[in-house]
Amino acid sequence: MPDIRDVAQHAGCSIATVSRALNAPEQVRPEMRARVEAAIAALKFRPNSLGRQLRGERTGLIGVMLPTLSNPVFADCVEGIEAALAGTDSRVLLVTTQYDPDRERNAIETLLRQRVDGLLLTLADAGRNSLLADFAAEGVPYQLLYNDTPNQPCVSVDNRRAAADGVAMLIEQGHRDIAMVTGALHASDRAKRRYEGYRDAMQAAGLMPWPAVEVDFNVGAHAESMREALTRGTDARWHPTALFCSNDLLALGVMRALRQTGMRIPDDMSILGFDGLVFGELTAPTLATVRQPSAEIGRRAAQRLLAHIGGRDAAGDALILEHEVRLGGTVRPCEAPLR
Repeated sequence: MPDIRDVAQHAGCSIATVSRALNAPEQVRPEMRARVEAAIAALKFRPNSLGRQLRGERTGLIGVMLPTLSNPVFADCVEGIEAALAGTDSRVLLVTTQYDPDRERNAIETLLRQRVDGLLLTLADAGRNSLLADFAAEGVPYQLLYNDTPNQPCVSVDNRRAAADGVAMLIEQGHRDIAMVTGALHASDRAKRRYEGYRDAMQAAGLMPWPAVEVDFNVGAHAESMREALTRGTDARWHPTALFCSNDLLALGVMRALRQTGMRIPDDMSILGFDGLVFGELTAPTLATVRQPSAEIGRRAAQRLLAHIGGRDAAGDALILEHEVRLGGTVRPCEAPLR
């Protein structure tokens, strides 16, 4: 589909001029308005809701778009958002995308049609999402959650460095054959950065990183599908002693699948997750993980967004919070000889 930038290029004007022609045509010279209208007709452009929600009084609505609520990490984030909004006149309007990048534009337009004052978003790939340029052109206040994207208003941890620190811990425990299990890399720039961190740590130790074992983000509940994913595409050399999982929920699914094959955790396989979910401490053995402060991510992003909406601070930079590697019972030292 053509977007507002295509219309601006076809009409030979700026994105802001196209926006004014759509939302305040009386502010645009008739000849320029005619060029914009001709470009719209030629490209069969369908105007979206960007900018229109900014007309009129504020609604007090904050649009929140997350991949899912089935992963408690995002529920923790929402709690942080609501904590920041407590005592204000703002309230949350929530949509989910089920890790489907194609649903993001429709979900955002749904929020903008409700005239939200600003947006809190987790995108599949913030670095390649054209909507962010539209937001900048239209002056739509937004903050990204979990997407650690330079030069964008976001609150996150450094996913690449955090993953590298977690894998380095496995290496310090004597593991040399380490593989990574992740959701589909195309559906999450966080997963891609965590794989890069896994690769960084392996290469820094002179070890061979394996291609990521990609599974559906929601496959953790299906042990048979998980077992198939853990063996698909491997060869006779693939005998890891430890698995780094791109999130805690996935780690628990991996543990369940391995146990159903007769493997013992951590005697036969060490497992490291990523997120630091509270219920990981309630498992037996407790889940080793790289903890990110999800509630704090939501709280700080909401505070920054409210400041932007109130004209106090544009908050257009990246805020990177600290992570923590938490050693749990799912990782044991490996006595395999060094190679």
